[in-house]
Formats: sequence, structure tokens, C-alpha cells
Amino acid sequence: MEAIILAGGLGKRLRAAVKKSPKPMALVNEQPFLSYVLNFLLRNNIPKVILAIGYMHEKIEAFYGSSYKELQIEYSVEEKPLGTGGALKQAFSKISSQEILIMNGDTFFDVNIEAMFETHKKTEADLTIALKPMHYISRYGIVNIEGTQIKRFEEKKKVDFGYINAGVYISRNTLFDAFDLPETFSFEEDFLKKYTSELNMHAHISDTYFIDIGVPEDYRRAQTEMKSYE
Repeated sequence: MEAIILAGGLGKRLRAAVKKSPKPMALVNEQPFLSYVLNFLLRNNIPKVILAIGYMHEKIEAFYGSSYKELQIEYSVEEKPLGTGGALKQAFSKISSQEILIMNGDTFFDVNIEAMFETHKKTEADLTIALKPMHYISRYGIVNIEGTQIKRFEEKKKVDFGYINAGVYISRNTLFDAFDLPETFSFEEDFLKKYTSELNMHAHISDTYFIDIGVPEDYRRAQTEMKSYE
């Protein structure tokens, strides 16, 4: 299984803390946050990753080149902003494996990929989404499930408990083929929410470590918490 990492966002909320780098290159304990995600791929025996990049992409390409340790790297560059969906659809063209692991370049979720892939195969899913159970949620939308079947994505609101989309997916490489999609679209808003009833989407729930460095306070928290994942 090959992987795609979405690493092309502008990172506006983190701009005060990281002014001269794209968000995935924000330093955590003197190394780019993206390196933690790449190390995660290596631990899970992923041989190749496509970095879907846009904003300040030259810095990412110059730092990593064509490989990171034993991990082969290719790039899918947005010449203009395509949204998360457009960037992902473009990156799909560089994948040769039937199933694709998809991750965000600004989040880290220590999910068991082997177990997640078993869920994906067992349910014959088009897309399997790793969900994190959380208490006292306001920053993230909630995913409603029946068994493992994903039924609905709710907007952000304050809730005492729920499951959040933690930004790790296993997808068929044909995921987008049956849909008439624009060049630029949001994967979450314009695809997952819009076509929930038409896709066989399942959840893999994991109560393991998760962090999103998209806001300064969590970026600061990562400096301490991510030490065990170096």
C-alpha cells in the first residue's frame, strides 16, 4: 500500500508561530513535523509516499528530495489551489497500489494501520476513516456511525462526547471515478459530506495519541508530547 500526505495548506492559523515555512515543515523538537508523519509510514512498512504540496512547496522538495530514509518520495504539486479534494484527486494519478493510505501533513494519529486495513477489507469499504473518540469537543465536527458504517458528518459544535475524523484514511484507488467532480473542491465538505449515502464508508475507531498542530497552542503542546515519536 502506498500513501498520500496532504501537505499543501496555507496554515493561516499557525502563521504567528511559523512565519517562513509551510505548516508541515513547522519544527517540533528541531525537526519538521512532517518527518514524524514520514517516520510513522516507515514503521508501518509503507514503501512510497506522494506529497501533495502547494504553498511554499519548494521548501519541502528541497528538504526531502526523492527519499526519506528508506521511503520513496514523489511530489504532486498544485500550480494553483485545488482544495483538499482536488489535490488528492491529482495525487491519485501517481499511485500504483489498489489501496491508498491518506494522511494529513499537519496531524498525527498513532492508529494501528494493519488493524485499520483489516477493517477496510472486512467491510469491503470504498473508504475507511480512522476516528478518535474525544470528550468536550468544540473544535471538530462529529462523525455519526451505526456499527462501523459512517452515516453522517455533523458541523462543529460543543458536545460532551463524540468521534472525530482524525485525518487518516484507507481508500480504493477508484474512489473518485464514479463522480463528476470539479477541478477544485474540498474532500471533506464537497465529497465526504455530499456523497455519504452513495459511498460504502466505514469507521475504524482508535483511542490512541492524536494531535493537530493547526493552532499555536497545540503546536506548542507538540514540542513536549511528540518526543516519544522521534
